[in-house]
Amino acid sequence: IVRVPSLRALGVPESEMLSTGLRLLNFQMAGMLLGGIIWGVLGDKRGRKSVLFGSILLYSLANIANAFGPNAEAYAWLRFIAGIGLAGELGAAVTLVAEVMPQKTRGYGTAIVASVGILGAVLAALIGDAFDWKVAYIVGGVMGLGLLVLRAGLLESKMFHSMAESGQVARGQFLRLFTNQEIFWRYLCCILIGVPIWFVIGVLVTFGPEFSKEMGVIGVVTGSKSIMWTYAGSSFGDLFSGLVSQWIGSRKKTVLAFLLLTLALVLFYTNVPLQDPSSFYALCVLLGISAGYWSTFVTIGAEQFGTNIRATVATTVPNFVRGSVVPVTLTFGYLRHQMPMLQAALVVGLGCLALAFVALYFLRETFHKDLNYFEVL
Repeated sequence: IVRVPSLRALGVPESEMLSTGLRLLNFQMAGMLLGGIIWGVLGDKRGRKSVLFGSILLYSLANIANAFGPNAEAYAWLRFIAGIGLAGELGAAVTLVAEVMPQKTRGYGTAIVASVGILGAVLAALIGDAFDWKVAYIVGGVMGLGLLVLRAGLLESKMFHSMAESGQVARGQFLRLFTNQEIFWRYLCCILIGVPIWFVIGVLVTFGPEFSKEMGVIGVVTGSKSIMWTYAGSSFGDLFSGLVSQWIGSRKKTVLAFLLLTLALVLFYTNVPLQDPSSFYALCVLLGISAGYWSTFVTIGAEQFGTNIRATVATTVPNFVRGSVVPVTLTFGYLRHQMPMLQAALVVGLGCLALAFVALYFLRETFHKDLNYFEVL
């Protein structure tokens, strides 16, 4: 949202704006990848509540510090630290909600968590447009600290308490996810079905200002408004995908429908010229809706595994998906020097979607699954 104004203020030349923006994004996503592992393991070993508190505190302080970074190098490392903090909250929250809500209604809870949380990006865009970029970072950090206070009375999951009291179950064994072939394949499929979401956000939307010029848009398209409208659509999509999965009794069919919509919109985005910024922002809303199966995707990850590894999976899966932005943007960055930008985006997007369709085919349906069990690691 504040990529362009903040980098300009730090003296980054216009010719280096895109490459520096890619570097910042990659630093933050790499931090989220590392943080997902750290917080996930802690969530299964120390509890879901402790992860919520630790992650919120870290990203809030890092965001505040971001307002005072002296150069682009410090900026990148502060985004890395913020990424580590940001990695823990969603997975721990979804795990907690999935474990405390009744089996038949837990999809509603995770949908509300994701859709309301995404509205934060809409608010961030409004603040980023109305105030200086430094103010935006400070407001974001202070809001995080306020959230920490509001969650002071949160209760721990009974499933986790029962597991911790038994003391006989291996918990948070992250490396075990890679030593068992069946578990690893299940884990990898959970990650791959979410990659198209962050292709849409990390490539098509983040670099909307550059893409709009290639499309022939007459007028100025800003990154902040592109993200705001995308996340407005995504908030609706997240809530709607959660409701649909409850109504039809299937997580897999819901994700399939959203993947097909994403495919159609990626083809439209990369092949149909647009004339004005309002048309581009309308397309951003539709892209946000199509990528709005985030809540259902994270719920699938939490439901695929037992209580003793659930927080590790639910926290690392979305962060590996976010971390996938690194190879996705690097691939896009390479291809854009070999072919037109829109064609490069199409190639990368089709690759991400193909992997997601294959992974979804092999995943089990988890809508009716009882979560009160342990995984044999």
